[in-house]
Amino acid sequence: MDTSARLLKLLSLLQARPTWTGPELASRLEVTDRTLRRDVARLRSLGYPVEAISGPHGGYELVPGGAIPPLLLDDDEAVAVAVGLRAAAGGGMIGFEDAALAALAKIEAVLPNRLRSRVTALHDATAVESGRQATPVDPSALVTVARACQRPERLRFTYTAANGAVTERHAEPYRLVHLTRRWYLVAYDRDRQDWRSFRVDRMSDLVETGMRFEPRDSPADPVAFVSEGMAVSAYRWQARVTLFLPFEDATHLVPRTVGVLEPAGKTRTLLRLGADDLDWIARYLASLACRWRVDEPAELNEAIHALANRLTKT
Repeated sequence: MDTSARLLKLLSLLQARPTWTGPELASRLEVTDRTLRRDVARLRSLGYPVEAISGPHGGYELVPGGAIPPLLLDDDEAVAVAVGLRAAAGGGMIGFEDAALAALAKIEAVLPNRLRSRVTALHDATAVESGRQATPVDPSALVTVARACQRPERLRFTYTAANGAVTERHAEPYRLVHLTRRWYLVAYDRDRQDWRSFRVDRMSDLVETGMRFEPRDSPADPVAFVSEGMAVSAYRWQARVTLFLPFEDATHLVPRTVGVLEPAGKTRTLLRLGADDLDWIARYLASLACRWRVDEPAELNEAIHALANRLTKT
């Protein structure tokens, strides 16, 4: 066994249990005590905090350090970690979805095919409590999209819109955004020559094309880009409303998935929101605990008057 392979095996052994005696490690590695001491010194020089414990029951242990060393996992451990990360990325651990997806992408990039099939089989055979997330997302699709964003590499996929329309897309992926318990891809749509956001659960038949691309001038804030698409751009009607309260107060009143807020002075905030039904916007504005003024469209004022008449009709 060469030195590099022996060091990896030594690191794996130290991670497998808290403490090893010198003779135990030397026997496992089939080396002398002197060679073992040299290998421990090499690990320390690489930044791994290996401590020697003196005394009759002494030995070596890997202690917590300033950084996480590369983990060496056996087959069962790798499968367990990948399955757990898939569940977390899909919404199983609220607040950790982004971190879980990043870790899952790294692990699946180096996972042997024989283990990848085990992970997929376990995931497919596992029942998840309903209601944990808004819409189920295939972790494999998330990993594919995440890898394409990192490389960067063009993607082809089939997209099903909210109205049921199915289209074929060829896109340059930029960022994944996790918002309101859903995953969105911000990407440049090559056929439409514009930036778009796509719900990952509506993407199917994902194909990694192998075609790299030079990144374009992208949206400065991917989260804001997705939020605006959800709150305004996707709808038939777009409204502009002035709220008579400071911007900071408005951010606590209006969720970013409902409307886009912009400062309009010390005591005013511009609200932009959309809907397919003006009556919905009228009812939402009526629910706000502040004064407001409709700037546009004029048809929204008519819907507000109609709502007021219904509420006051005896």
